[in-house]
Amino acid sequence: MKLVITMSRRYGTGASRIAQELSERLGIPVYDKVNVEEEMSSHTYDSEVEVIKKLAEKPCIILGRCASEILKDRRNAFNIYVCADKEDRVRRIMGKENLSREEAERKIEKTDQERAEYYYEHTGKTWGDVNNYHMILNTSDLGVENCADILMKYFERKEYI
Repeated sequence: MKLVITMSRRYGTGASRIAQELSERLGIPVYDKVNVEEEMSSHTYDSEVEVIKKLAEKPCIILGRCASEILKDRRNAFNIYVCADKEDRVRRIMGKENLSREEAERKIEKTDQERAEYYYEHTGKTWGDVNNYHMILNTSDLGVENCADILMKYFERKEYI
């Protein structure tokens, strides 16, 4: 199966690390907002939807951009939502971006709000609704470093890879 993984995530959950690890193990690219915008500007696509559908013609991982909703009818798309406890997210962002606790908290709130608004504006649905995903990973419970292993085992058992 030409597996396409979509990954929605709260800010500061470590989802980008999980995606990178999966990318290396599966030998498939990861696309995020920057990549989608670059594709739009360098080709004649009219929308992000067109870009995402084109990227999903081959195995890949797509972070955000409402890809879970755009690709919901594709049998080869596996939609993941990554969350974590707020305190873990705050600590991760403080360390990663060298921010104070207050700055990290504000950035998390702002980024999550922007993502929720973007998702609703483009899909009419609530961001993070469990009904929109095949699997939800809580990195506070599972550990960021274990999530790629969990996903790989799942994909192997389901014979997706």
